[in-house]
Amino acid sequence: MTIESLVRPELNGLERPISPSARDIDRLTREVMAHLAESDEQFGALPGRTLIRDLKPVVRICLGWLIDCVNGHVPPTSTDRLAIAAAGCTRAGIPVDTVLHAVHEGCKVGLDLIFARTGPTDVVGVVTGTARVLELSKLVTATVSKAYVLEHKAVAAEHHTAAHSLTSALLAGRLDSAAARECGVPIAEEYSVLAVAIPAHPDESHPQLDGQVVARRKLRRLQAALAAIFGGQALSLLSVDGGTILVPSTVRTDTDLDDLVQRMSAATQVPLTVAVVTARPDEVPTTARHAHELLDTVQQLELQPGVYRFTELALQYQLTRPGIGRDALATRLTPLDEHPGLLETLQIYIDTGLSRTRAARQLCVHPNTVDYRLRRIAQLTGFDPAEPSGLWYLRSALVARKGHTASGPTSRQ
Repeated sequence: MTIESLVRPELNGLERPISPSARDIDRLTREVMAHLAESDEQFGALPGRTLIRDLKPVVRICLGWLIDCVNGHVPPTSTDRLAIAAAGCTRAGIPVDTVLHAVHEGCKVGLDLIFARTGPTDVVGVVTGTARVLELSKLVTATVSKAYVLEHKAVAAEHHTAAHSLTSALLAGRLDSAAARECGVPIAEEYSVLAVAIPAHPDESHPQLDGQVVARRKLRRLQAALAAIFGGQALSLLSVDGGTILVPSTVRTDTDLDDLVQRMSAATQVPLTVAVVTARPDEVPTTARHAHELLDTVQQLELQPGVYRFTELALQYQLTRPGIGRDALATRLTPLDEHPGLLETLQIYIDTGLSRTRAARQLCVHPNTVDYRLRRIAQLTGFDPAEPSGLWYLRSALVARKGHTASGPTSRQ
């Protein structure tokens, strides 16, 4: 961006030009900074070193341009110096509205200087000077705002890269203290390792929308929610369909993690399925693998979205692990393959809490039909659903069968 548009050679300066010397600009800058520090709370709250080191250069540059414009001189043709100074304010943590307020106060000083040096007949000088100050104010506002946006993007990219490196290091079994310092997230004493499954958003299949764009927006909403919910302390490696999140134990408890996942689901606009396992930093790689295996079990069993832990699904997890025992257990239901109605009845009977009445209602049959089918299951499999031991085997076989179907039979050497 240039400021060539501010040059108006045909409209000259004031009756008494303002001195453009470095000494006078420095004096004027000190007066403006002193006025800001004394009269405005947001400046008074800033450390003196910050005012001098970061904000003062912005004010000085703007006052120098201001004097040049008011005197009718050609100002510099580039705003690079101001952009660099504004970026320094960004890194110092000075809010952009504070910087812009300082600039606008400087413009007020410029208008005071104009009116102090004009007489009753100097209408052209007043109009010209005021127009230039206003135009310069617009240019400076745009330059500072753009510098803030670019610097924030750069800082965010650096933080994301450092956080990504730290997350990758933890998942690989390395404790990278340097990456932790760069992203400002210390390595925690304990993590909740979240294996996350993100379903497709309904709009991803909308014929008039770009599904990839919708999916990326879904992921960005989740990442924004993570930053807001966990205060930037959570680490994540995520894609549009899921991934891993590491939440320090200091920013969550087991009791509120379920609610936090609900908030993440609300922000993402899709129901998340999450498997949670707790680990020390050196245990993260193994724990992350176990968490994703537990998530696989949840998906194999076609459970509802939500938060799951090993304390709830230890038996189901073990039954779905590859091995000879799982395969043998799954094959006990093979006689029912030619009778899909019997297999469906068994699953619904178990899902409805062993209630023949509720099962019959869901199957749209008479309860006596449910009884008949349960007897046929006992005849074909050798396990009676009416007996505790038979029911245990059949229920376990259903779980093992889903794991067997999802991963295939165990290979034998």
